[in-house]
Amino acid sequence: MQDIKSVNDDAEIFEVEQNQMNTLTWTQEEEKKLVRKIDLFLMPTIWLMYLLSYMDRTNIGNAKIAGMADDLELSSNQYSVCLVVFFVTYVVFEAPSNMILVRTRPSIFLPVMMAIWGALTCCMAAINDYHHLLVLRLFVGVFEASFAPGILMIISSWYKKTEQSARFAVYISAAILSGAFGGLLAGAITGGLEGAGGLRGWRWLFIVEGAATIVWACCSAFILLDFPATTKRLTERERTIATARLRNTRVLVPTEGQVKIGKRQSFLAAVSNWRTWGFIVGYMVIVGSSTLSYFYPTLVRGLGYTDRVQAQYMTVPIYAVAFVCTAITGYFCDKIPDWRGIVIAGWLTVSLITSIVVCTVYDFTVRYAMLVIMAAGLWAANATSLSFASSTFGSMEAETRGIALALVNAMGNLAQIYGSYLFPSESAPKYLMGFSVISALLGVGIATYIVMNYLVKRKA
Repeated sequence: MQDIKSVNDDAEIFEVEQNQMNTLTWTQEEEKKLVRKIDLFLMPTIWLMYLLSYMDRTNIGNAKIAGMADDLELSSNQYSVCLVVFFVTYVVFEAPSNMILVRTRPSIFLPVMMAIWGALTCCMAAINDYHHLLVLRLFVGVFEASFAPGILMIISSWYKKTEQSARFAVYISAAILSGAFGGLLAGAITGGLEGAGGLRGWRWLFIVEGAATIVWACCSAFILLDFPATTKRLTERERTIATARLRNTRVLVPTEGQVKIGKRQSFLAAVSNWRTWGFIVGYMVIVGSSTLSYFYPTLVRGLGYTDRVQAQYMTVPIYAVAFVCTAITGYFCDKIPDWRGIVIAGWLTVSLITSIVVCTVYDFTVRYAMLVIMAAGLWAANATSLSFASSTFGSMEAETRGIALALVNAMGNLAQIYGSYLFPSESAPKYLMGFSVISALLGVGIATYIVMNYLVKRKA
């Protein structure tokens, strides 16, 4: 009886809060000022967190080139296993992580997870054999699994449907810039610190990047926002407005005193929703096609730029064009939120056309130009697809939305496992198998997002 009374009391508190929000008024200028404040707390913090996360995830490739594979006597198969095991734990722990996130404070939970995976990255500097690397990669996947779905949940909990595309574009830009300059930075660390303190340069790479992650994790704990109704960074009125303006646009956000439906019910609600599976299929296509980015230096060398340093530099324009296209797309998609699916399908069509051209034209200059355009389409589609899913899931209960977003991100990242086998060295220099598979995937993606755009608008 006491438990029933407690639930009823919580429901009454929630109803009172709802009535108070319905009578709350604010000016347009006050809302703009609030959004700018939210941006100031969230976007730079999230951007740098994602930049470091992306570098910690991919620095194994730079370490391999710098001598790790030779020092540890890694076979090609052992290295591939170390790449894949990260995604095994990464995918498995995403949904459980968001279940925890909605019941805790993001400003504590995410920085703690970040500090742990940063420490594990530092520990990689001490590895002496294949098994050490394997175990550490498994655990880095466990703790880094909290980050991407957690950030998706935070952005979806703070911004209206017409504000999310630009923010997701900013978020994704961290990965784009990491791809452009991460290799150059890694080269500077491994080369500049080679032999310092009696350690190889690749060991210093793990130490420096892991330490940077720990430092920013500590800083972000004092900056990152919690949910609108619970954050300590805003005033009481700002919290109320932040919550009310989202509810006015049919976005449900966690509030104090709200009765939660339970982990099992939330999970079943997420997996039984047709929108979840539609976005999973679409995002798997985009991520699977985007595994192309892991092979940019290899592909560029295969297109005729045989010098390793020159090949690395020739990948920078690919990311630069992608950065510009992603930023512009994010800005304009907030102006036409009901057409996000069509915009994504448009970019995937551009990438499909360029992929087909690469399969049929073998002139180096033309193939390089097509590769630049293709990458721009995939990166722009990636950012927009996340905002499309996030805004569509806004009407779900907070925990259900968190699980649905985590499933989209997790299942999408499964595509990186098979995508890593699309460009074997024996396919050089044409790489017909890889581009043919990507062309087929893009065709599926175009159809998926056109259908999703129609269905989402119809069910709205």
